[in-house]
Amino acid sequence: MGLFRKRANTADTDDETAPVTAGGIDMRDPHARLALLDDYERTGLSWIWATDAANKLIYLSPGAAEHLGLEPERMLDQPLESLFETDPDDPDGRSSRPLKFQIKARGKLHSVVVRCSLCAKKPSADIWWQISAHPKFDDEGHFLGYRGSAKDVTVEYNRKLEDSRLAEFDSLTGLYNRHRMTRRLESMLAAFKMAKRSCALMMLDLDKFKQVNDTMGHQAGDELLKMVAERLISIIGDSGHVGRLGGDEFQVILPDLDDRGKLGELADKIIQILSQPYPIDNKRAVIGTSVGIAIAPYDGIESEDLIQSSDLALYAAKHGGRGQFRFYSADLKDGEVERQELLDDLRDALVEDQLELHYQPVVRCEDSAVVGFEALMRWNHPERGMVPPDSFIPIAESTALINRLGEWALRRACADAAEWPESVRVAVNVSPKQFSQKGFLSIVTNALAESELAPDRLELELTESVFMGDSETVEEMFDQLKKLGVRIALDDFGTGYSSLSYLRAAPFDKLKVDKSFVDSCTGKDQNSAKIIAAIIGLSDALGMDVTVEGVEAFDQLELVKEKGAKFIQGWLYAKALPLAEVLERMEAGEWKIEPDGPDTHRPERRSVFRRIGVIHEDHRYGAMLRDLSKTGALVEGLVGVPQGEKIVLDLGNGQLAVGTVARAGEDRFGVEFETELVSDGAGGLCTRHRVSPYALAAAGMPLEVLPQGAAPKGIIPEGPKSPPRFMEVVVGGMA
Repeated sequence: MGLFRKRANTADTDDETAPVTAGGIDMRDPHARLALLDDYERTGLSWIWATDAANKLIYLSPGAAEHLGLEPERMLDQPLESLFETDPDDPDGRSSRPLKFQIKARGKLHSVVVRCSLCAKKPSADIWWQISAHPKFDDEGHFLGYRGSAKDVTVEYNRKLEDSRLAEFDSLTGLYNRHRMTRRLESMLAAFKMAKRSCALMMLDLDKFKQVNDTMGHQAGDELLKMVAERLISIIGDSGHVGRLGGDEFQVILPDLDDRGKLGELADKIIQILSQPYPIDNKRAVIGTSVGIAIAPYDGIESEDLIQSSDLALYAAKHGGRGQFRFYSADLKDGEVERQELLDDLRDALVEDQLELHYQPVVRCEDSAVVGFEALMRWNHPERGMVPPDSFIPIAESTALINRLGEWALRRACADAAEWPESVRVAVNVSPKQFSQKGFLSIVTNALAESELAPDRLELELTESVFMGDSETVEEMFDQLKKLGVRIALDDFGTGYSSLSYLRAAPFDKLKVDKSFVDSCTGKDQNSAKIIAAIIGLSDALGMDVTVEGVEAFDQLELVKEKGAKFIQGWLYAKALPLAEVLERMEAGEWKIEPDGPDTHRPERRSVFRRIGVIHEDHRYGAMLRDLSKTGALVEGLVGVPQGEKIVLDLGNGQLAVGTVARAGEDRFGVEFETELVSDGAGGLCTRHRVSPYALAAAGMPLEVLPQGAAPKGIIPEGPKSPPRFMEVVVGGMA
């Protein structure tokens, strides 16, 4: 039988308002109905509430207030939205609009989960209620308030929150997982497209992580991943979102950041910090990382495109030598084909004797005498010509081919040095992969025996990357090499974060000051000069030799000599020379090299040969870029460009470099940039910013990446053009 009986049939009585009898409840009796309501509220199944026209609470079941540990009077006459608030991350996927907006619409409220703002019993805990209600109107349609019900769903809702968290967060590191990162990136790009904002995406992959798993166990690998996550969070902070995609892959979303200078600095910081040793089970695990960077809207507008672009950049970074970052560029699409072709050709080069060693002298400052040479590999490709080492060495390092190249270089260098005076040493670069192979000691021993070169005349140059291997194996190798009698040098010193700890752990005979400090030592920032002085002082204190690399001008030479430098290696004395020229000069007797070069250092210029655009006033001219540095460029193919003129170089892909003509010739001119270019992570240079496709869209062009060499609309004024002031001429290679 139901709670209420149906009204008696009108055929049985003429009084339609007669009370229901036979044990039923008289629905017209207010006391009976109130008693029934009281009985229901005491069950605690749900509570009743009501608001007035201003949505202030005018009734709440006593049990509800008691449940919160409050007196009913404290809640009555309070605005509903001040007592409850909706959860913006509702795992049920319902509307996350604030409650005040929902009740302002005066529609039905159906199972809305809200957080109770007041709770005396558990002030630090979240209490969740589920409320439903109908709006009440009078006969004239005036809103009178809500009439509704509520019940406590804290246990069920917290379970859903935890399930939701597990579904969107990585259970090991606590970072966002792939699903959550993809959703966030999609929603962010959609919003940013409307607002014409930028967004950078970094893809990270750990180097040597498998080695940690294999040698120390999966539990150690898990601990390492947790520490990687902590380091990433500390680096990124509130400026972005960090996620783990699975395995040793991580992703970073950086909203409103398109400055490639800042992104490159951030990527370098990530690489350096993640490469520091991790203490696990009283041992030291060392890994590295590679970073690929893509930026919306330049490298993709939709999430799939941006992810693909950052993946390609990461792939290029990993196969460019690892421990590096790369920005996405359009030519990466064919990079794997080019890489494989070069790798195949390099294998042939070893067999067909296309490789040779050139030797760059190391000179003693006090008397300009040559005391040693560094062996540098050169490859004369039958079709490509001379292939730069920074193009083929990283490719070899990504495969086992680097071991064969390294062994060939070691044997050849020892054999060549055996023909030199006994006072002259030879230095050979050793890659981390070559150093860690089991047969490396035998290779060194055999190379010395075959050439009959005295062990102390061989210097092995290592970088801090060798410490990324197993620490016990590395220490054992150092010990065996020292027993053999060879010298060990730490190359690129000062560019890592833990150089001092390496000096304490390894028996180095020499430190080499990295060229990057020398490049900037005579500039406005004097920190590089101070670092050079500190390294030289440290070397003297530890009884080590020190060689300063990359000295190219007299102002640099004077500065490093003032700081205490005794040995110099750089173009001011000599570039790397073929063996035949080295032997020819040695035959003349005691070899000394007097410094010869420019008085002052100019930032490194890269020789290039490609078409660019030159924008001046309302014209765009075609020209040839001859060389490029961070601060300027040499351009050929325009006649009549005066010194002091303001121009814009269109370097393609939305890259516009504003500058002033500093030097002018008949058909060439030099430009000094207003803003320095930055590293593109691949040994090249790029502008910090690009012309946004959003700006192009506003000028009537499609919302897509700017085509190579296209002049952006809005840069060249529309309307009638003035007569051109410069004349284009054909130079070599422009036709």
